[in-house]
Amino acid sequence: MKKDTVLLGAVASSPSVVTIWDGFKAWLNKKGLPFDYILYTNYERQVADLLEGRIDVAWNTPLAWVRARRSAEGAGKKLQPIVMRDIDFDLTSLIAIRADSHIEKLADLKGCVVAVGSPDSVEATLMPLSRLHEAGLLPGTDFELLVCEDSIGYHGGHQQGEVLAARALVLGEVDAAGLATGNYEQFRKDGIIPAGATRVLSYTAKYDHCNLTVPASLANNALIKRLRDLFLEMPYDDPELRPCMDLEYVKQWRPARVTHYQTLEHAVDISEHSGGESAKASRKPRSRRSIKSSPAKAARTRTRRQAAPAEPPKAARTLRRRRPAKAR
Repeated sequence: MKKDTVLLGAVASSPSVVTIWDGFKAWLNKKGLPFDYILYTNYERQVADLLEGRIDVAWNTPLAWVRARRSAEGAGKKLQPIVMRDIDFDLTSLIAIRADSHIEKLADLKGCVVAVGSPDSVEATLMPLSRLHEAGLLPGTDFELLVCEDSIGYHGGHQQGEVLAARALVLGEVDAAGLATGNYEQFRKDGIIPAGATRVLSYTAKYDHCNLTVPASLANNALIKRLRDLFLEMPYDDPELRPCMDLEYVKQWRPARVTHYQTLEHAVDISEHSGGESAKASRKPRSRRSIKSSPAKAARTRTRRQAAPAEPPKAARTLRRRRPAKAR
């Protein structure tokens, strides 16, 4: 790293990212920490630059953390998370069905249509598909998968795909939908999912979310330690910081942990073993069908705990199907 400045990387998943990091930068600089940040269009490039030493710290999604950790390990390096938000601990996802559905258990989804979010969304795709895998259900073999795509490379950072999955469930276009538990509750409050229209069939195991990641070789660097300490003492009641912290959905930063990413590691293993149905976002099997939202609409929404109304899925759309295989 440069001797005089801590350089952080963040993905520009929405216009608010600039507001957030401009605010954090101003506060950190005021505290005497030489700090700056640069923005990326996707997590893959950000992870690559972290491993190459072009940046010192990365604000990573859980999937970016898993991929970064594995890439570092393959190169004989180590990474270390230093802080997480208070909302990044012990999350769950769920599989929802309509309230009037005949489905009572996961096994009943055999032969059905299941909607998920973006292909690289941890909350709305990888974890729900992992839960179905645990129940012995595979996409394209036991059920048809509807992938509600929005912005590949943001790891579900835009919520539009998840909104489309929820809408498809409400409209009866699918039998079940994979959603983040927090977003499911928010959708119900906002009316995206009408009251009494759905019920939860199953929850996933708990998993952790985003973290600030540094190379382990820098963990004891004086500037990195100062960065960590300042994040941990960042006051939510500071009138200059509070708007930025609200945009990042954080009231308190906490020391990071790595122990609770194991369920996600398992979900990524399942995805990669099955050919990258969700984890490898660039792969788009013709046997899978998808709903796509417009980039302009996706750019107006961010995941992290906020739901925004969206237009329902339209009948005219490009579909790529992954249907259950026929018995021979």
